[in-house]
Amino acid sequence: MTWAPLLRLQGALGPGAELMVVGGAVRDELLGRPHADWDLATRLMPQVVMDRARAAGLKVIPTGLQHGTVTVILEDRPVEVTTFRSDGDYLDGRRPESVRLGVDLAEDLSRRDFTINAMALPAGGGELVDPFGGRADLAARVIRAVGDPMKRFAEDGLRPLRACRFAAQLGFEVEAATLAAIPRRLEVARKVSVERVFTELDKLLRGAEPHRGMALLADSGLMELWLPELRPMLGCAQNRHHRHDVWNHTLEVVRFAPAESGLRWAALLHDIGKPGTRTTGADGEAHFHGHEARSLELAEAIFERLKASHALRKEVASLIRHHGTHPSDDWGDAACRRFLRRLAQEGLSLDRWAAFRLADQRGKGLEVDAREAEHRALMSRLEALAAAAPPLSVRDLALDGGALMRLAGRGSGPWLGDLQRQLLEAVLEEPASNTPERLEELATRLLGHP
Repeated sequence: MTWAPLLRLQGALGPGAELMVVGGAVRDELLGRPHADWDLATRLMPQVVMDRARAAGLKVIPTGLQHGTVTVILEDRPVEVTTFRSDGDYLDGRRPESVRLGVDLAEDLSRRDFTINAMALPAGGGELVDPFGGRADLAARVIRAVGDPMKRFAEDGLRPLRACRFAAQLGFEVEAATLAAIPRRLEVARKVSVERVFTELDKLLRGAEPHRGMALLADSGLMELWLPELRPMLGCAQNRHHRHDVWNHTLEVVRFAPAESGLRWAALLHDIGKPGTRTTGADGEAHFHGHEARSLELAEAIFERLKASHALRKEVASLIRHHGTHPSDDWGDAACRRFLRRLAQEGLSLDRWAAFRLADQRGKGLEVDAREAEHRALMSRLEALAAAAPPLSVRDLALDGGALMRLAGRGSGPWLGDLQRQLLEAVLEEPASNTPERLEELATRLLGHP
């Protein structure tokens, strides 16, 4: 959505409305970053906003009148309009016990979390309102609390995590006093609901510099609140195949993985089981036998605690399960097709597996050019095999269950599934045999018919 609908709303509310674009939209406009939401603030009371917007033919929803907020639909998109307000005391580490409407804009901006989010632009055009130096902090690439960071973080326990998230998204540093306040407000952060925490962690991981945000979590004490299973990774030495310890390798893989939830969460958790499975061989090398299974257990425990979606859990589990699979030159085509079948059975595309594998290879930090060349050669082979559309499930067989039952003269039962699996194994070895005639011949032999 462009500024044009905001001008229409400004016209509907009247010149005295003092309608302002506030918060993250202003920050992103100044940075030239795309943004999805427009948050607006006005000196008008909520009922006046509703009456004037409706009179102009706009749809209005009274979404939070007790907090001064109404939602106006502009170009089929909801835009929140909140009356300038100040907040009362915070007792639950999340919401103020009361709000006071009718304050001026500067007081409204003073209740916000960081200076880069405490600026406003007139919706009808005009000068930036920046009472706390947000524009200078944008230029300096700094995240600084508005006023006293101890007070800001006492108000809402999610704000320390938001500081880490903005660092990851923007590539900014957290100002020293703001950073120092985070470990002193962990008891407030502990009160935050896991749903809000997960949303912030997911945004952090999908940021431009997720490794920066994760390092802040580790250094500030926030990791222990929500991701304590990660702590043993720090300083856990690996072997000659890795330049980095487990934690720094993980940060590198997160950095190299495409900025999508499934891939970034898998990058974060794929080696989480290594510290608990580390052994040292007779040659002095570190080994991590069975770490994939342990990583799966820990990842599921984390996702259960954070109430992650089933779809995310499923994809991350598949990526972790197969991240140690490296089809090599001594794999036959049939073995490669069986691997493609396993991916298909779990709903994981070859492209997603390849993107994650490449990030993992790059994150090892050694022989990068050789590893990337090996990866390209491997993918060329797997993609060629996949392009031939080999049968990867019993549904792809040229004879369906009904035809096999007629051939056998028997009704459905466990025997049918066994037969179909044997036929699938045969066509994975030789895809050309997937014709009705060849499968009928093979099925007859397997059934023991003359």
